[in-house]
Amino acid sequence: MVLYRKYRPKTFSNLVGQEHIIKTLTNSLKMGTFAHAYLFAGPKGTGKTTIARLLSKAVNCENRKNKEFEPCNKCKACEEINKGQSLDLIEIDAASNRGIDEIRELRQGIKFSPTKLKYKVFIIDEVHMLTREAFNALLKTLEEPPEHAIFILATTELHKVLPTIISRCQFFQFRKFNLKELVKNLTFISNQEKIKIEKKALQVIALNAQGDSRDAISLLDQITFLENKKITSQEVIKILGISDINDIIEIIKVILKKQTKNALLLINKLEQKGIDLSQFAKSIIDYLRKILLLKQNSEKTFINLVAPELTKEQINAIIKLGKNINEKRLLDLLDIFIKAEYNMKSAVSPQLPLEMAVVGSCIGE
Repeated sequence: MVLYRKYRPKTFSNLVGQEHIIKTLTNSLKMGTFAHAYLFAGPKGTGKTTIARLLSKAVNCENRKNKEFEPCNKCKACEEINKGQSLDLIEIDAASNRGIDEIRELRQGIKFSPTKLKYKVFIIDEVHMLTREAFNALLKTLEEPPEHAIFILATTELHKVLPTIISRCQFFQFRKFNLKELVKNLTFISNQEKIKIEKKALQVIALNAQGDSRDAISLLDQITFLENKKITSQEVIKILGISDINDIIEIIKVILKKQTKNALLLINKLEQKGIDLSQFAKSIIDYLRKILLLKQNSEKTFINLVAPELTKEQINAIIKLGKNINEKRLLDLLDIFIKAEYNMKSAVSPQLPLEMAVVGSCIGE
């Protein structure tokens, strides 16, 4: 079993991050005043589906007592949900079931009482993908849901969800996980799996996951075959083909110094090492964006904005780079590399648009 599935939290106390959401949901469970429609919005890999399943299990747990919120994970209801065998937990992917016919079918099914559980729970993932007609059909159901039904809608693009749908739901905004939370979770999994790995290597994985817990665990999963020895950060970079933050800092430095030859040599060196150059371009853009944030804010405000994602050394490196570049030059670089990253997707030689961007950056003002 892949690590992400193996270590999917089975209780609220096992969750890392999203404390504001967990506190609200567990309090409502203790009081027995939960809603019949929820909307979870936020980036991918932030726990929306995990918490939706936990909530489904908690409301249906046969052994959960009043003023308690944790599912027992022992009763038939909990076991069926954990194994994905419950007929009363219906998960729908709106990306592939987005039409009005699918929602009409759902509306017909909701009329029937649960087969075994107390509540019939409908989890609709990527709900923003529904057509307008399907949204309107869903709205009618949300306005007057049966007592035995609970809807949990999840989306990565809240702006595409109709305001009328949002108004009918108890809304929760999920955020990306910060570096500390991701490393904490990866450390726990590494200890459970007896994987010997440096903390710095876990930080490299967490940084490249960019706040996505699922991606972080998947990256860890890819290096588990090296568990017979202690895994270093350099090995993680090499095996996963991910960008070393030091390489990103270095290429920005040589571009600012207009050292075209050194910049091209660095790109070729990375290509020979098997680094994903498209991901490297994205990392450059993200790093330049952070410098832009620094230019628009005080150092203290900037640190508060990016501290969850970066180490202290990396923050200091950004602050140092920010002092050596003006805003116009920064905007020009962002424009060049955004276009290069886009062109790399369809280029015959993905390396060429990045090389062109580097040359263009070095000869620019």
